[in-house]
Amino acid sequence: MDHMHDRIDARVDSPHREGLTGTAPADVYQRVVDTDEITRAPDGRPLDEQPKWRRDFPIDSPQDQYVARRDFMKFMVLTSLAFTVGQFWIAAQNWLRHRRGLPELKKIASLEDVPVGGALTFSYPGETDRCLLIRPEADVFVAFSQQCTHLSCAVVPQPEHNRLFCPCHEGAFDLRSGRPVAGPPNRPLVRVVLDVRGADIYASGVELRTV
Repeated sequence: MDHMHDRIDARVDSPHREGLTGTAPADVYQRVVDTDEITRAPDGRPLDEQPKWRRDFPIDSPQDQYVARRDFMKFMVLTSLAFTVGQFWIAAQNWLRHRRGLPELKKIASLEDVPVGGALTFSYPGETDRCLLIRPEADVFVAFSQQCTHLSCAVVPQPEHNRLFCPCHEGAFDLRSGRPVAGPPNRPLVRVVLDVRGADIYASGVELRTV
């Protein structure tokens, strides 16, 4: 029992102090690496096997891919939200138009004013709402808003190509239906409802469409 009364040496490398917390030499413990310092290169090799430029500018490949996926999901959510808001906006505009009542009946041309394959411009329902009246065949008349559904540039008729063309960003719409066929636009042109009475052509309403 004499060893119980042995004087404990204050030095940290004394045999009697082995196992006591905080008394072992610093080089005994394995260094704990901070999780922020853990880096996995794109090729998967350890950091000490990487070229110097990669050691100087380390990038954690899994974390980088995670951030990219997260940004992609954020983009998809925001894009879906924008489309949803757009659909509600169009529905609200239609509802407001119904609340205000139908636009007034307005004569826009006579049959003889529009030759087959020709077109003319008119304003409807307001004076600033520019529209196009087109006659692709002798007994066929169609009318659309002249504003492109992309960024509201003025479209021009190109009957030889069976389309309405937007020169701003090279968008194109079908001449008869007004639906987009090329370029950035993804919504059809606003259609003007026509009413042919005898030798006269009247505009009787507008129709907003999403497809």
